[in-house]
This record gives sequence, structure tokens and C-alpha cells, in this order.
Amino acid sequence: MAEKRGSAATPRPTDAELAILTVLWQRGPSTVRDVHQALSASQDSGYTTVLKLLQIMTEKGLVVRDESERAHVYAAKLSERRTQRQLLGDLMDRAFGGSSAKLVLNALSDHPATAQELRNIRALLDQLEKGDAR
Repeated sequence: MAEKRGSAATPRPTDAELAILTVLWQRGPSTVRDVHQALSASQDSGYTTVLKLLQIMTEKGLVVRDESERAHVYAAKLSERRTQRQLLGDLMDRAFGGSSAKLVLNALSDHPATAQELRNIRALLDQLEKGDAR
């Protein structure tokens, strides 16, 4: 059986929550208005919906809220990389039986990598073979 990845204390974000986290990773700590404006550029989302989602995300431990100012400021609790690794590990366990090879082979066959991405992948594979990656 594959090893369980991630922390049970940090739930997997929904698609809407992930969109908000992406804004917070790109902009840094932000008010509800800031997040709403950033999301409105690419999708239709109401201010109160964004506010409610941020409140839920605070309760779930996905974001932290600074209440020291009149307008509360929200920040992602975990880094983008850590969240991506948790999501990827969960997907690998659930859909690919814990096999990183199956995950990578499926990903590359469905979405071919650019020449630069292939160079990066080769470099990572070289590091893994030498035992000095991570």
C-alpha cells in the first residue's frame, strides 16, 4: 500500500478555494476586496461569495486571517509548492495506485512537455539517480 502523504489536519482545497489560494500566492497577503478584484478578472465571482469562501478556508486551516486592521488580511497557510505536493500525492495515491511512474507517463502522454520542460525533467532524473534530489 502507498504511504499516505500530506497532513490530515490540512484538507484538500476545492477548485474555488484553489483559485483563491492562487491569488494569495501570486499577490501575497490580501484583503477580500483584493482577492475579489483579482478573481473577477478571470471569472464571475461575487464579493460575498469570496468573503464566505475565505471564512470557510480560515476555519479549515487553508488560510490565516490578520484581524489587526479594519479590513482583514488573508494569507495562504501553506506554500504553493507544499499544497501542490499534497494534491499530487493524493492524486497519485487515489488514481495511480501510488505509482509516480504511472502518474508521470500518463501526464506526459496526454500533455507533451516542451523542450525546456524535458531538459528540466532529465536534470531531475539525473539528480534522483545520484540520490541527491528532493
